[in-house]
Amino acid sequence: MPDKINVLFLHSQNGFGADSAIHAHLMRYLDRDRFVVHVASSRGDGSGVPDALVKFQGIPDIRLRPTTFAPGFRHRSLAARVRGVRAAAAFPSDLVRLIRYIRRERIDVIHGTDRPRDAVYSVVLGRLTGARSVVHVHVAWSDGYSGPAKWGVRSADAVFGISRFVTQTVVATGTPGERVHTILNCVDPSRWDPSVDGSGVRREFGIPPNAPLLASVSRLFGQKGQRELLRALALVRQEVPEVRLLIVGDDDVHVHGSSFTEELKVLARDLGVDQRVVFTGGRSDIPQIMAACDVFSMPSFEEPFGLVFLEAMAMGRPVVALNNGGTPEVVEHGRSGLLAAPFDVAAIAGHLVTLLTDGELRARMGAYGRARVLDYFNPHRMARDARDAYQAILNK
Repeated sequence: MPDKINVLFLHSQNGFGADSAIHAHLMRYLDRDRFVVHVASSRGDGSGVPDALVKFQGIPDIRLRPTTFAPGFRHRSLAARVRGVRAAAAFPSDLVRLIRYIRRERIDVIHGTDRPRDAVYSVVLGRLTGARSVVHVHVAWSDGYSGPAKWGVRSADAVFGISRFVTQTVVATGTPGERVHTILNCVDPSRWDPSVDGSGVRREFGIPPNAPLLASVSRLFGQKGQRELLRALALVRQEVPEVRLLIVGDDDVHVHGSSFTEELKVLARDLGVDQRVVFTGGRSDIPQIMAACDVFSMPSFEEPFGLVFLEAMAMGRPVVALNNGGTPEVVEHGRSGLLAAPFDVAAIAGHLVTLLTDGELRARMGAYGRARVLDYFNPHRMARDARDAYQAILNK
């Protein structure tokens, strides 16, 4: 049997977001007959064990290496910056040890996210050790991103894009197409059980058991389409008077700089639908939220992929969204949901009415969406796609 491929995942941030979850699936599901999986994850600033490190500790058969990375200061409080500087005293020596580790373990591929620090680390460590560097892009790429991040994407031996749409944005900003691979995201179907009881969510928010219910789950900022969804709701109510809407998620203050929730509440009052909308804030019971609703909708503009669409589909719920970005690669119009043109509020409303008033159609689309997640948008398929891309990178 040929030597196994040694892959080192870099995770310099302490938090565990959607990009971290995707990388964790790869760490868990890469075929151990072909790969040895190594993970260098931030050990934090001394204020506690980072969420990401806790998550990675639960993945079997990986070689986990807590690491002190160069400090990062973006979107951090003064106190957090001070702790970061103190923790970073170990950064130079840890960098040297990491280089030695890569050489000793004969790491073949260094795989980082598109976060600036991860991207730069991946490329620099690859050049210092002879390993191939991969930067995994989880957003629609543009020249608006930071210089270090752009340098990492341009300079990496290969780039992974989470959708063909994202891949196209990477190529459009100057990375040669032959270096870019599309690795579509996934969810773990075992975490999404359509038989979960959502009645508790309805009781909590005073929504009658038979009231038609829409749900939207995401960070709250303009590009996610909550404004358009409220405007569509005002039209839907004319056809479906008892309709309700749950808007689930926290404000993204880094985007808006203030409370977008308050802006949305004012819009709901102006539209006369404020009594039909519940702003839940962030929730940890998303499977129950999905189980409680009849239709999921997030009319986000140029969504890079839309993991939440897969979550809704895995729960057997049809989706109403926009026909742009990476969304059509996830939600098939007429099969797992209905897609409208960007910002076409009337079309969004029409799709919502169609689904809310046709239980058989909802059931058929929900069943198809669930089957599509089980058959294709699962971690085993994503790990196979990554395997093939790694092999192609090494063959060059």
